[in-house]
Amino acid sequence: MKFVLWGTYCADALERRTPYREEHLAGLKRQKEEGVLLTLGPTANTSHVFGLYEADDQETVEALVKGDIYWRQGIWTAVEVHAWIQTF
Repeated sequence: MKFVLWGTYCADALERRTPYREEHLAGLKRQKEEGVLLTLGPTANTSHVFGLYEADDQETVEALVKGDIYWRQGIWTAVEVHAWIQTF
């Protein structure tokens, strides 16, 4: 199944993420290599995060997102994961 992630960043995300960025990117790289993460990144104004995942269930994706250092350190302030049907 495919899932879409939509979330928000804290107001000072560019500054606050600095000490956690390497751990965050390493985790995303592992997820990508495992085939669960298709893509993830911020909007141009760094107010929101968007991602696409492929996993057996929503709980798997939610666990990955809630385990990310950006969530644990409050860089992401809210996240939603929804099942997604790709038409094209």
